[in-house]
Amino acid sequence: MAASATPHFQNSMGLSTIEVGSREFMCIGAKPPHDHPHVFIDMGAADETVCPYCSTLYKFNNTLGAGYAKPAEAIWHDEAA
Repeated sequence: MAASATPHFQNSMGLSTIEVGSREFMCIGAKPPHDHPHVFIDMGAADETVCPYCSTLYKFNNTLGAGYAKPAEAIWHDEAA
C-alpha cells in the first residue's frame, strides 16, 4: 500500500491556531488514542478554516512548504504503517 500524500496535522498542544503550508490536509485532533475522526479539510481559495470537530483554526501560510506547519509539532505521521 502506498503512503498517503495528504498531510496530517494534530493539535495535542491545545493551540487555538496552527499555520499550515497546505490548503488540503487531514485534521486528526489530538494524537491517538485521543484523536477525533480524521477529517479531510479543503480550504479552497480561503486563507483560513476551522476544523468542525476540534475547532482548531488553520491558517494558510504560503512561506511554509506543503505538508509543513507552524509549530512543527503539529505535523503528524502515522507510525503504524
